[in-house]
Amino acid sequence: MTFKNLLFVALLAITFTACKDDDDPQTSTTEALNLNLTGLTDLGNDYAYEGWIMVDGTPVTTGVFTVDANGTPSKTSFDIDATQLEKSTAFILTIEPSPDSDPNPSDVHILAGDFSGTNATLSVDHGAALGNDFTTATGTYILATPTDGMNNNEKSGVWFLDPATGPGPGLNLPTLPAGWKYEGWAVINGTPVSTGTFTSPSGVDDSDLFSGTMGGPAYPGEDFVQNAPTGLSFPTDLAGTTVVISIEPSPDNSTAPFLLKPLVAPVDAAAADHTPYSMNNNAVATNPTGTATK
Repeated sequence: MTFKNLLFVALLAITFTACKDDDDPQTSTTEALNLNLTGLTDLGNDYAYEGWIMVDGTPVTTGVFTVDANGTPSKTSFDIDATQLEKSTAFILTIEPSPDSDPNPSDVHILAGDFSGTNATLSVDHGAALGNDFTTATGTYILATPTDGMNNNEKSGVWFLDPATGPGPGLNLPTLPAGWKYEGWAVINGTPVSTGTFTSPSGVDDSDLFSGTMGGPAYPGEDFVQNAPTGLSFPTDLAGTTVVISIEPSPDNSTAPFLLKPLVAPVDAAAADHTPYSMNNNAVATNPTGTATK
């Protein structure tokens, strides 16, 4: 081989190596973002969790994962561009449709936290999540069936109101951000039955599926007097059951209460109708928590 040919081969090799280094993704530097999360739930087949880091005020996805029936995430470590991870100031966890054609975060932010050094403590009360930990929420309910005009099944309905104030609202709840709604429930023979979703404790909820034909109070609640779900019979007796206020993602693909249940009340077996009963604050027990480490 002549000197000219040797020189050509050497130049070709240098050029190829330079082009390979410029285009090969393996040459870019990544660092691991590690998540340690507790209290999350299986979202079913239509939704998944997605993490985001805030870089110069812009959300950058860190990846999608699911959670199984035991609350175990499918993935806890994510390789992120090192420069972006270094510049990140906060971590946000959202709930997204699956599959998801929108590259931007949904409105359903469940956990968030600011980085202090390499760690971020994640909570629901961060301003980029729900903005409240719900530990100050309070509730009052009564058993009554005002929508059927009967007086023989008064323990077959639950209304979240306080009869002593006019009546007035029975729930003291913070305003939710976009992407979330409250929902009332009665757990009847082990089956949670919705009383409807709502955003304000003062006003009707969005459902009267099980109520009678007469108008009910202008507060969240339901009479269980017709259209009983399979396996249940209405009218019923709610004494000895449980009533719940949950916080639900919107949209919501599940007929069961979501993991956030700030107010819960076991209904005493001797509970009387038209009598106000207080609910227990359950927020600490049901709020998910976590950390993000970069």
